[in-house]
Amino acid sequence: MLDELRITGLGVIEDTTLPLTGGMNVITGETGAGKTMVVTGLGLLFGGRADAGRVRAQPGRAVVEGRLRLAEPMATSVHTRVGDAGGEPDDDGSLLLSRTVSVEGRSRAHVGGRSMPVAMLAEIGEQVVAVHGQSDQLRLLRPAEQRAALDRFAGPEHEKLLAAVRDAFHQWRRIEDDLADRRRNARERNQEADLLRLGLDEISRVDPQPGEDDDLKQEAQRLEHAEGLRTAAQLAYQCVTGSGEPVDEAPDATALLGTARRTLEAQSGVDQALGELALRLEEAATLVTDVSAELSAYLAALDADPARLQAVYERRAVLRGLTRKYADDVAGVIAWADRARARLSELDTSDELLDELDRERQRLAGEVAELSGRLSASRREAAARFADQVTVELAGLAMPHARIEVAVLPRTPGRGEPTLVVDGAEVGVAPEGVDEVELRLLAHPGAPSLPLQRGASGGELSRVMLAIEVVFAGSGGPPTLVFDEVDAGVGGQAAVEIGRRLARLARSHQVLVVTHLPQVAAFADRHLVVAKDTGGAVTTSGVHVVEDTERARELARMLAGLPDSDLGIAHAEELLAVAARERRP
Repeated sequence: MLDELRITGLGVIEDTTLPLTGGMNVITGETGAGKTMVVTGLGLLFGGRADAGRVRAQPGRAVVEGRLRLAEPMATSVHTRVGDAGGEPDDDGSLLLSRTVSVEGRSRAHVGGRSMPVAMLAEIGEQVVAVHGQSDQLRLLRPAEQRAALDRFAGPEHEKLLAAVRDAFHQWRRIEDDLADRRRNARERNQEADLLRLGLDEISRVDPQPGEDDDLKQEAQRLEHAEGLRTAAQLAYQCVTGSGEPVDEAPDATALLGTARRTLEAQSGVDQALGELALRLEEAATLVTDVSAELSAYLAALDADPARLQAVYERRAVLRGLTRKYADDVAGVIAWADRARARLSELDTSDELLDELDRERQRLAGEVAELSGRLSASRREAAARFADQVTVELAGLAMPHARIEVAVLPRTPGRGEPTLVVDGAEVGVAPEGVDEVELRLLAHPGAPSLPLQRGASGGELSRVMLAIEVVFAGSGGPPTLVFDEVDAGVGGQAAVEIGRRLARLARSHQVLVVTHLPQVAAFADRHLVVAKDTGGAVTTSGVHVVEDTERARELARMLAGLPDSDLGIAHAEELLAVAARERRP
């Protein structure tokens, strides 16, 4: 949950801190006091779009900070992701988030003490918070959102089936597009393939080997300087072994090392240090012996054959011919050949390959149709459960005679989408399957079943949205839920029922509610009031917690606009007492 939220320099809010609690947090205040800025601040904190127009000129930047405390297993998942990016939670396990927006529109984010991309805040927000407002109600009117809502409700096995449909659909379309392209562009493909085959034939005849150009270069240098190399090696060999003509009649290295070793060994009984040095001389003599053997082998292998040198020159010239055409070096030529072979397989338009692709296309089409049929059946089963549960919630939201229906309809072909025959009927196919989902409302017995966008008023739509959220909450979801005036357009008993439902949600979630209804605010575990200060030259707002008498005065203000009315306060205290009884498990 979100332990604390601090907002600085955003809209009418100069600097305020919201101490939040688990359960139901309600935010109220006069119209224009800045309640919306609280929701805006939450949006910024969790990666929302930054609007420089909301930043106060002084201090010239808006800062939103939050302390997030999560339960397992979500805590491990989020902390691991943040740790991989370089951040870390505090010692008490909480995670600090921060978002800064300048008056010029520049935006920065910090998570766990480290600067992060804003996308990291959005990634965390998707897991921990869900914000619902008037715009969310409008989004729920879109068919794609209604289908997504049903898919989320249907459960993990349904989501696995949906993922399988998407994967099979994309494979099918990829094969379909590849086959069509091979048939449509056969001439161009054959021309490109001919050029690639010419290059591969030339490279194949030369048969370059990895590293061959470097090896030939080194061999050419040895052959060109064979005499100088032989003279140097021969002289070194004579100095080490003393064979051949002596050099300035000096003794060879091996003999001198032997003499030195024996001399020291003779005195090692007097001083052990000389014995240790004698052992090191013995090691040196062994090393010199090894060098002499290697010099002898080098001299034996040294080749000054002019014919071999000419062959090396010719081979290097052939390799340079390849590198002028295909790459900078032999390794590049070999890589070009590998890419050309791969490309040739892509360019293949032979009848055999086209037949094979066509068979694979038909197989995948059948797989998509079969999986889509199963997905439709799963959606229909989930639709019945979803409709029943939402209808039950609506009965508790002062809509006792209303009923929600969830229609799962086949996608109409002819909209530019591919089509398949599923369950004996031709339907349009998309990555999400072959269904359209439509939420319908029967407002009362005898009323027609109408789509939400046509059959629900503003107040009814608010209650439908809340009912859906209550149903979703029973199957998990983000631990923090934010409702921004979703109770707009309702009042009376419906408002009390909305407060009761939000309080029930707050038993398993942290709930933040921005409301103008005292019937809803009375159910809060913590009541925060946004108050406007117009005493200075610039209007500012702050947030403070109200309790006891002060809270009753705020509810009285919301009830009748008279915070000091004895009758209003008495009514507010009655609301609080009713809500307290309702909140008891």
